[in-house]
Amino acid sequence: MAHVNSRVQKHREALRMAGLRPIQLWVPDTRRPNFTEECHRQSRLAAEADKSDKNMQHFMDEALLDLEGWTE
Repeated sequence: MAHVNSRVQKHREALRMAGLRPIQLWVPDTRRPNFTEECHRQSRLAAEADKSDKNMQHFMDEALLDLEGWTE
């Protein structure tokens, strides 16, 4: 186990030397019983807000037109 810990520490030190730092990131728990329902609820709210914001729709349409020339 000490060998693994040593490799992990070396890797972390290399990342730090590259100018990176570790962070802790919390995300929603997809195992919660109401996760799917909550996603649907929030999606509906976002969709309703988007429908009522004509400026945002215009902005999105213009952004789509600006994709010409981009490659994957």
